[in-house]
Amino acid sequence: MDLDEIYNLIADDMAEVNTTIRERLSSEVVLINQVGGYIINSGGKRLRPVLTLLCARALGYEGRNHINVAALVEFIHTATLLHDDVVDASELRRGRETANALWGNEASVLVGDFLYTRAFQMMVDVDSMRVMGILAEATNIISEGEVLQLLNCHDADTTEQRYLDVIRYKTAKLFEAAARLSAILAGHDETVERAMAAYGMHLGTAFQLIDDVLDYSGATGEIGKNIGDDLAEGKPTLPLIHAMRTGTAEQAEAVRRAIEKDGRDAIDAVREAIESTGALDYTAQSARDEAARAREALSVLPDSPYKEGLTALATFSVDRSF
Repeated sequence: MDLDEIYNLIADDMAEVNTTIRERLSSEVVLINQVGGYIINSGGKRLRPVLTLLCARALGYEGRNHINVAALVEFIHTATLLHDDVVDASELRRGRETANALWGNEASVLVGDFLYTRAFQMMVDVDSMRVMGILAEATNIISEGEVLQLLNCHDADTTEQRYLDVIRYKTAKLFEAAARLSAILAGHDETVERAMAAYGMHLGTAFQLIDDVLDYSGATGEIGKNIGDDLAEGKPTLPLIHAMRTGTAEQAEAVRRAIEKDGRDAIDAVREAIESTGALDYTAQSARDEAARAREALSVLPDSPYKEGLTALATFSVDRSF
């Protein structure tokens, strides 16, 4: 099952999510419509809403709240993108100029705040304290992950565990919440809820690890950002950590300097170190291990096309080139 087939499973639900996004994004403040609409409609894969919808259907949910939850999860994700691009001074996302490059940092931060608060309004509409509790915790942990990443920037002594903590806080937590919320909406017990949360967490971790691989092996046109952006920002991602840990003293020092001060200027030396130490293979294998754990968590689900879609989504997370 490829990505198009996965999306076809929930095409009707996804159409309703997109309608809800457009309706709830609307504001009397023109700049909010411009900036919010620009990034919402910038060609993202909508993976988090897709995850919410697939999980809900796989769990037999027949209500309407999964539409609202899927839309608000996308709003939270979009808010983090707006804020991330300001913090990282990014100029390119999804192959287009970032919102901050077009409208400035102030507008990007404030529209991100609007999306966060609109998401919380939508949580109230779901009328579930459990849903609100999960999402309140998730947004708080995502913020902690952002700060942890900031602390790790330009720190060449960042360990693999510290880096994985950042991934699980900053990226995987929203995947985890999206999957877990579907179990809550469908009224399943704690065992199923924990299993779906584990699926989302491992899926999100695998997805980010492959992003780390693509930052050094992808093509700008395919991945929608500049190659070596993470290095330019001084982020010690797993390929760099592995290269320093297993390379020669000279290679380790070259990578260390790149993280601490040289950035993208040293990308040729960094790529040589990464290639000779098998750092991309190591990171990709870590991602495959996470995807396998995600698939294992699906054993609590009955067989269905939606379960097959979730299994295929885990495979896509590590086999993709964008």
